Amino acid sequence: MDKPELLVMGVLPDWDLGPMAERYTLRLLYEAPDPEAFLAAHAAAIRGIVTKGEIGASAALMGRLPRLGIVACYGVGIDAIDKGWCAAHGIPVTNTPDVLTEDVADMAFALLLAAAREIPRADAWVRGGAWTSEGSMPLTTRVWGKRLGIVGLGRIGQAVARRAEGFGMEIAYSGRAPKAHLPYRHYPTPAALAPHVDILLCTAMGGPATEGLIDRAAFEALRPGAIFVNVSRGSCLDEAALLDALRSGRIARAGLDVFHNEPAIDPAFATFPHVVLAPHAASGTVETRKAMGQLMQDNLAAFFAGRPLPTEVR
Repeated sequence: MDKPELLVMGVLPDWDLGPMAERYTLRLLYEAPDPEAFLAAHAAAIRGIVTKGEIGASAALMGRLPRLGIVACYGVGIDAIDKGWCAAHGIPVTNTPDVLTEDVADMAFALLLAAAREIPRADAWVRGGAWTSEGSMPLTTRVWGKRLGIVGLGRIGQAVARRAEGFGMEIAYSGRAPKAHLPYRHYPTPAALAPHVDILLCTAMGGPATEGLIDRAAFEALRPGAIFVNVSRGSCLDEAALLDALRSGRIARAGLDVFHNEPAIDPAFATFPHVVLAPHAASGTVETRKAMGQLMQDNLAAFFAGRPLPTEVR
């Protein structure tokens, strides 16, 4: 019996590709020197797309695959997948929620601590000999006890809040509706939340509904000297307004894992000494990436066996 053919949009670890190759014929689009010719040769046989949140799947691409049955995303964010097209054509979309929640929350706190305590500068202070030649490094700022505002209190936001409780922080959040089961103060928008916090941290989902969610009004409502952290999507904020807030000092420190135009981000970010940058790697641990890959494979196996999909996005 022929193995179902899958179009693989982006690089996956060998620990996923190996088992998948045993069950499916993998068409690795990212390795094709001529993607157009590659698609022309294989489109008619493709049964499923395997993609990543930052790559997605466009209507134009999916429309070329007459036997397409499933789009399986390696990651939580599906904002780059044309879900409207999938819904109109009865194509289920799956993702990998929950398994990356705690690691992304860890990274949010790591960026917060690194920015507030200037860990990269401290490392360079020791390695470069400044400790010997200049003495103690200038003082930084604390994290514990500060007022934390979380934009988007979903799975990841709540995991961040649990960590913040351990730091004795006062927690508030913004979202479309209050979560009555949680004890934190709710604000309807980031702009309403911003004046009441020392640290603004974004964990909102990406996609059209949250594009530009943290706007210029929100950044300008922060008190001077605020800290900003983003482990969500670059699309969730007005990046020009963020850069202006960094230039003016309204945001004194920042930890950023996501940007517009990744990986060719605005070079201005690298000019700020108190901004800690990461390459969209919040879920980037071996344990989580293995769990993500397994859940993606579980969704594919269920689809081709005619079983309910473990994590279909509805």
